[in-house]
Amino acid sequence: MILGVTGGIAAGKSTVTEILRSLGAVVVSADELAREVVRPGSPTLKRLTDSFGDAILAADGTLDRKALGRKVFSDPEARHRVNRIVHPAIADLARRRMEELSAGGAELIVYEAPLLFEAGAEERVDAVLVVRVEESLQLARLMVRDGLSRSEAEARIAAQMSQGEKVARADYVIDNSGTRQEVESRVRALLAGLGLLCGEDAPGC
Repeated sequence: MILGVTGGIAAGKSTVTEILRSLGAVVVSADELAREVVRPGSPTLKRLTDSFGDAILAADGTLDRKALGRKVFSDPEARHRVNRIVHPAIADLARRRMEELSAGGAELIVYEAPLLFEAGAEERVDAVLVVRVEESLQLARLMVRDGLSRSEAEARIAAQMSQGEKVARADYVIDNSGTRQEVESRVRALLAGLGLLCGEDAPGC
């Protein structure tokens, strides 16, 4: 089974993904793939510099993500340009990576992708798990995590697809508003219900 994991910014996708990994899932991270496809010398990085100039490069020739982010954050058209360049490259690498894992016998492959719906990547997975969190907690976590003011954090949340829309499109939902122990219990229950976890959560499976 290939399970897509997504959710809003600062919702705790990485926490849920790490719990899934600890329970035996093989993880493919869209963020890690995104770094791979823009390595120095890659066709994707060349397309980005052709479009946005060498100012998006760090001194060592790698992509300066913050510099690129400054260019696209407040410019929807520029953001769409980036997505049109980067998303197909990530999609191709993700497909190849997951095909290799499936051929190798992996029982549960987790595809962690913050922009799963936005990139149309739900077609690459068998089911989608959305991680959600109370909105006030999401805002507070984002402010602390990224050192943002309230208005900056609110703007970043508003720039994304809403949690409500993601939840509406999900096959499964995990609420991450509580403790780590609580969310782990919810993840275990989900896997047990899918027949992917044996033990005290699924006796006799």
